[in-house]
Amino acid sequence: MAGKAKQRRIQLSELQLAVMRELWRRGEAPTAEVAAVFQAERGLAHTTVATLLTRLEKRGVVAQRRDGRTLLYRPRVSEDEVRRSMVSELVANLFRGDSAALLAHLVGEDEVTPKEVAAARSRLGVAQRKDAKGESDV
Repeated sequence: MAGKAKQRRIQLSELQLAVMRELWRRGEAPTAEVAAVFQAERGLAHTTVATLLTRLEKRGVVAQRRDGRTLLYRPRVSEDEVRRSMVSELVANLFRGDSAALLAHLVGEDEVTPKEVAAARSRLGVAQRKDAKGESDV
């Protein structure tokens, strides 16, 4: 990833990721609507979800705005940014910076199917062709 701007470090728990996925899906949502989803799916109290949203806002991951008495939240980071950050941390910490070791682990532990390996090869081919042409990755 040489030549890219320094990436922001974003690490989220499984529950924080679930909340972010709901916001990515909706674009913007009031606390009550997000809380209703997690009440139904996980039995979480409104206050628990409100606390999660407040903490995500303090970390700069979501933005908050008031519409009358309602707090609305929207993501300030994309799912791709979060994925890049979390995978980079995983590779750095668990695989000592060796992404090939991560790939070898996934293949060796049968974490990926042959169909997924074929799809990854296809993506790698596209990336290599773009690199050869001097284009940036997507």
